[in-house]
Amino acid sequence: MTFDANDAAAGADGIRREILTWDDFGDAARSLAGEVLASGFRPDVVIAIARGGLLLAGAIAYALGTKSCGSINVEFYTGVDERLPEPVLHPPMLDAPALAGRRVLLVDDVSDSGRTLRKVVDLLSDAGAEVRTATLYTKSHTVLAPDYDYRRTDDWIVFPWSALPPVEAAAEAAR
Repeated sequence: MTFDANDAAAGADGIRREILTWDDFGDAARSLAGEVLASGFRPDVVIAIARGGLLLAGAIAYALGTKSCGSINVEFYTGVDERLPEPVLHPPMLDAPALAGRRVLLVDDVSDSGRTLRKVVDLLSDAGAEVRTATLYTKSHTVLAPDYDYRRTDDWIVFPWSALPPVEAAAEAAR
């Protein structure tokens, strides 16, 4: 992990931050794939919780040699340490019944509260899938500890794909 002393310490907002680099991300994805294989689990399909799990799910699917991939759109976070009251599913919807009898690796970037993972695990399990979960990070207060994780922290994580503002917002700020 790469830490920047200015970011890792509590900033003006009082929130400690951990920085994940692209290189760290690549190592983490391969490490998680190795954990999955070492456990004996061979997923038929890798499902990402969008948006945070999209890149990780793709990287893990490649590392596992799993060609069947999908995603489910769930919104919960609205900002740094700000959430909706409950996770909300958004279209396009995943065809969960098509996963009955399949071994599914459900992937997200972090299990913070664990409520998003719990919602999707319940949805897929109720549809008849055998579900295991993988995340880059797990927080100590989660209600669902994933089957596989790369690291545990209670700091706010800055991911390489979300470290900068959206391009449009950055362009407007430069004007």
